[in-house]
Amino acid sequence: MHDLWKLVASPRHLLVFEAAARTGSFTRAARELNVQQPAVSAAIKQLETSLGTALFLRAHRAVTLTQAGERLYADVAAGFARIHQTAIMIASRGDQNHVTLSASTAFAHYWMVPRLARFHEAQPDIDLRLQTSDREPDMDAERISLAIRRGHGEWPGCHCHRIAPEVIAPIAAPRVMAAAAHLRTLANLLSLPLIHLEEPVRHRPGWAEFFAHWNLTVKAPHKGLRLNDYALVLQATMAGEGFALGWRHTTETLTSQGLLTMREDWAWETGAGFYLVWSASRPLSPEAKQVRDWLVALAV
Repeated sequence: MHDLWKLVASPRHLLVFEAAARTGSFTRAARELNVQQPAVSAAIKQLETSLGTALFLRAHRAVTLTQAGERLYADVAAGFARIHQTAIMIASRGDQNHVTLSASTAFAHYWMVPRLARFHEAQPDIDLRLQTSDREPDMDAERISLAIRRGHGEWPGCHCHRIAPEVIAPIAAPRVMAAAAHLRTLANLLSLPLIHLEEPVRHRPGWAEFFAHWNLTVKAPHKGLRLNDYALVLQATMAGEGFALGWRHTTETLTSQGLLTMREDWAWETGAGFYLVWSASRPLSPEAKQVRDWLVALAV
C-alpha cells in the first residue's frame, strides 16, 4: 500500500479522479465533493504528474478519459464499489448485531422476563435487549427492532402480529380475594378498595369502562390508590392493597404461581390485542427476524 501512495501521492486524488471520471466534469465533481473547481483540477493534475501520463482530454465544458484514464477508472470504480458494499455491511452489522424489544415495564417484567431462559436456550447467540418506556417510541427514528403495542393491528409504516388478545378481569392477592366473601356481583366491587391505572400517555381501559361493559349503571369510584405504571399496580395488588384490573397475558404467570387470583367469570375480551410490531420500511436483521419468529410462535 505504501508503494501505491508513492504513485498517486494521496488517496484523496483517487476520490477526486473517480468523481470527475464518473460525472465527466470537473465542475460537477467539485460540486459533489463540496470543493472549488480549481481544487479538482489541481488534484487531477497532481495525479497525472505522479503517474506520468494524461488521464483526461480537456475540452471547454467537458472532459473525457484517455485510454489510460479509462483503465484506471475501471479499477478505481470497482474497488470503491466493493469498499462501499463492505462498509454498508459492517455499518449494518454494527447497528443491528443486537436486537431491541421495546415494551411497557409490566410486559417486559411479567411477560418477557419469565420466558427469557427459554429464549436464551433457543437463541443462545442473540443479544436481546429489553427497552421499557412509558410511551410508544418512533421505531425508525430510534432504531428499535421490535416493539409491543396495544391496538387493533393498524400502525402506518409497520408490520405486526398479534401476541395475545386483550382480556381483562378483576384480580387481587389470594388473601384479599378470600376475605371478600360477599363478592357475588360486580356491583359489590364498588364497596372494596380499588387500584386505578392512570398511564400518562398510553390509553388503557379503566374501571369505568369495565363496569360499563357489564352494563352497570353505577358510577365508577374516584377513591382508591392511583398509579401511573401497570408494574406498580401489580406490585400493589400482590401487596394486598385492593382489587385491580388484570390483563390476562401479563398476569398469567403471577396467577399460576399463586401470587394473584383472577375472577375469570368476569373476564372482558375487549376486541383489542397486544401486537408485536416492526418497521415496514427498514429491513429486519437476521437476528431480529429470529426473535420475531420466536415471539410469533408463542402467540396465543
